[in-house]
Order: sequence, then structure tokens, then C-alpha cells
Amino acid sequence: MNRVLIALLALVAMASFAEEEKKLPPLDPAYEGIHGMALFGTSSNIFASHMALYHKPHDAQIIYKVKSSNAALYQLVKNNELVTIKPEKFNLQRLMRAESLIVNADVYIGHFERDGMLVYESMPIELDEQVYFRELKDLKPASKQQEYDMVSYNRKNDRLLIHRIQQAPNFDHVLHIGLEAGCLTKFSTSKIIPSKAELQYKFINCGTIRPLYYETQDFASSKH
Repeated sequence: MNRVLIALLALVAMASFAEEEKKLPPLDPAYEGIHGMALFGTSSNIFASHMALYHKPHDAQIIYKVKSSNAALYQLVKNNELVTIKPEKFNLQRLMRAESLIVNADVYIGHFERDGMLVYESMPIELDEQVYFRELKDLKPASKQQEYDMVSYNRKNDRLLIHRIQQAPNFDHVLHIGLEAGCLTKFSTSKIIPSKAELQYKFINCGTIRPLYYETQDFASSKH
């Protein structure tokens, strides 16, 4: 195959890709807003989890891997139970479409809307790779039957467990586990909104467990 033919094939492929890009519908302006996120980390990664609500423009569970060489940000996430960011306004559908995105965000220790402490202003946060996405539509009624999704990243045994949020009252919950065998992703709990300790016990067969995020207040009512 000569170089001219290779170049022509490459141009055709690029044109086809561009054509596919054009077919995407325009962004829904209803998803424009300030989309708070919780930052949490594992041994070598930082993740940003969209702080979902039941209504637009926040009705989606989305987790992204953050691309960062900022040692200060990594240490902040590593050494605090809860770190959140308040980004500049953007359209959440960009993340729903799995786009990479850089946003300037204020970084807080604690919840940025609940007396969190501002640590950094307008820090560039690079949302590099979508690892999880689920729209909060057609939700099951709240019950004691819990269900989690398991997603892999990096090495074979690195996984995140993400609770599938139900109708209110409910909760958001993310954990890191290091072993899949024997790890249950569907089980019953003593209450509709169980304690973190009870949930961690349910994953006792999942190997090394690291709780990353747990939120109930935003899901106490469907009006949130």
C-alpha cells in the first residue's frame, strides 16, 4: 500500500469521525449550572464524583478520573475525609457525553455548601476520563434492598463500587475495593439508609476496602 493511498484512507477516516461528531444533538441549556463535586483518592488516583440531586441540572451520577500532577491537591484529598469543589458554570451534558474537560474550581475541605473551608480558589481541575455514568431516571422505590455497580480502572484488581441511588429517602455511596471474588453487589440492609459501618461490613469479602464518599442529606427528599 503506497503512501498516497494511506493518506487518503486517513482523510476519509477523519472525515467520517468529524461527521459523527456533527450528529451529536446540541447541549441542553437546562444542564448549565454550578455542578459541585466530591474529590476522593486511592493510592495513585484522584476521582471527582458529581454531587447528584434528583432534579435537573444535577440528575446524574458521574465519576471522572482527575488528571493532576499537583502534589498539594493529592495530599489534601488523601488527608481529609471530605474534599469538595465548586466549579465555574458548565454544561453537565459534556460529562454525560464523556468529554474531557478542564474547569476552574474553588476547593474546600468539607462540603462547599455546608460550612466547608475554602482552601484554593480557581484551581484548574482536569476531568480526564469518565469511569461511571448513570442518569437518575426511572428510579426504584427506596427499599432495604441495595444494589451497587462495580467499575474497574487501572490495574486488574482496582475497582470502585457505586451505590445505585433509589427514590427518596436514599443515599450516595462510593468505595474502593481490591478484590472481586466473593464480593456481593446486591444485598439487604437493616434500614433503607444504613450506617456506613453496616455497609462496610456487607463488603467484608471484597478484600481491602476504602470508603470514599457517603451522602444522605441531598437524598432525604425528592425536592432536593
